[in-house]
Amino acid sequence: KDGGRYRRRRHSCFIAENGHLQQVAHRAHWQPVEYNALHGGMLRLFAPMHEHVVAQPAWQKLLIQLGHLSDQVFRPGATPVPWFIEAHQFRIDTQHGIGRPTPEGAHRDGVDLVAVFLVGREHVKGGETRVFEASGPQGQRFTLTEPWSLMLLDDARMIHETTPIQPLADGGYRDTLVVTCRRGGFQGAEFDEPA
Repeated sequence: KDGGRYRRRRHSCFIAENGHLQQVAHRAHWQPVEYNALHGGMLRLFAPMHEHVVAQPAWQKLLIQLGHLSDQVFRPGATPVPWFIEAHQFRIDTQHGIGRPTPEGAHRDGVDLVAVFLVGREHVKGGETRVFEASGPQGQRFTLTEPWSLMLLDDARMIHETTPIQPLADGGYRDTLVVTCRRGGFQGAEFDEPA
């Protein structure tokens, strides 16, 4: 909404259920304003993830396991449910000086589980992750520096953000994979085109 160019993204959606993964028709990403004050309330359509990525057996296993983990954490002992998964590949670069991983600031995503994987970072400083209780003063600060470092969040209980990155040399960037799992359907499903 502010006209900024903060990051590049690819986005695809899936449903994990009973050990199976189904990619759904390409759809827009939507969040309510209550969760994203900067870009909430608007449909945002990004390029889909490349087919060769989502066809990889490791990709399939990763999302199925995140659905299984979500069952264990949020529904222990209960019958498994479908998990509505959104996957976001982000590249935040320093081409224009400062890269902003979370231009919306500290926020929740409106899902159950958030998984943030650091894929890689080169020639940048900053990018400190900050995670705070949604209903209290407790928090943690740390910087994901190693490829495939992972942060898992209970989105109902936590607020998170990542500070801007600054270049240490030309071509600086920070790549992440953010995967969210949500029960009951995708946010903004009411805006989806009928099948």
